[in-house]
Amino acid sequence: MPDDGAPKRLTLISDAWHPQVNGVVRSIENTNHELAKLGVEVSMVTPDLFRSMPMPTYPEIRLALATYGQVARKIEATRPEYIHIATEGPLGFRARKWCRKHGMRYTTSYHTRFPEYVSARLPVPIDLLYGIVRRFHNAGNGCMVATDSLARELEARGIKNLMRWSRGIDATLFHPRPQSEHPFGGLPRPIFLTVSRVAVEKNLPALLALDLPGSIVVVGDGPARAELEETYPGVHFAGMLQGEALAEAYAEADVFVFTSKTDTFGNTTIEALASGVPVAAFPVTGPADILGGHEDAGALDDDLGKACLKALSCSREAARALALTYTWEAAARQFYDNMLQAHDA
Repeated sequence: MPDDGAPKRLTLISDAWHPQVNGVVRSIENTNHELAKLGVEVSMVTPDLFRSMPMPTYPEIRLALATYGQVARKIEATRPEYIHIATEGPLGFRARKWCRKHGMRYTTSYHTRFPEYVSARLPVPIDLLYGIVRRFHNAGNGCMVATDSLARELEARGIKNLMRWSRGIDATLFHPRPQSEHPFGGLPRPIFLTVSRVAVEKNLPALLALDLPGSIVVVGDGPARAELEETYPGVHFAGMLQGEALAEAYAEADVFVFTSKTDTFGNTTIEALASGVPVAAFPVTGPADILGGHEDAGALDDDLGKACLKALSCSREAARALALTYTWEAAARQFYDNMLQAHDA
């Protein structure tokens, strides 16, 4: 509990929110739930409060068509003592302007490799994009990142005041379950599963093009799905799953494959581990932080096919044990401590 027992009012601004289903939204939701236990009153400023439009190439994301004045009024109505800006989107930039105008200390977080995401779609120099990211975050009093390797990477890019904010897992929902002999409607084992938005930045062909025994299953949806289904007819696309259906899908897998090289953490990795499923991934930020030193729970290799085959012999018990070291309670405590430190520094 907070030392003085008094509630603390946090206003959290995020361009990512419902109906999106992604790691940013889940991280904020779970952290907010735990912050309430610490006596923090969280008010959200999100796109659903304003007129919005679908983001080009990513229509699930709604871009708020809000003026500075509209955002300012929403923030002021919450009477914030603390402010956290979660995203570098339209709402994030307007909230940043309000904080600077009013001399309000605030924190930010780095969830998505915005420069890599944009440069994969548009001919924009990545150094220019990182310049925007650097200016956005350095104006605050602390930038929260999920892993040590990401902190080192961003520090090398000139981003300052980096703070750790890890992630947790719902180990009650995601847990080992009995496996069927022929899962997903009769597919042969082993099952190599990935859970991902089906989009270019997720690097899914790195898995789909592999010649692996058994079956490859993709859970998720996105703009690249139709093209990938046509290109890889032997792959089973299960579509978007949530809740219990998603947890059951994880538990049916023999290996979970994390294909992305640009994610900053990879919540799906620990969801799979909690389900007792070893993970195969590239040795990059996120998977390397989670699996480094835990070779019994998964495999890292620049050759993703080799990682997949190595992971088949990893321990399902070790995977579950590793996931249980990640709790939302601990992650929220990190966030809370960061919030106080940035405010009082």
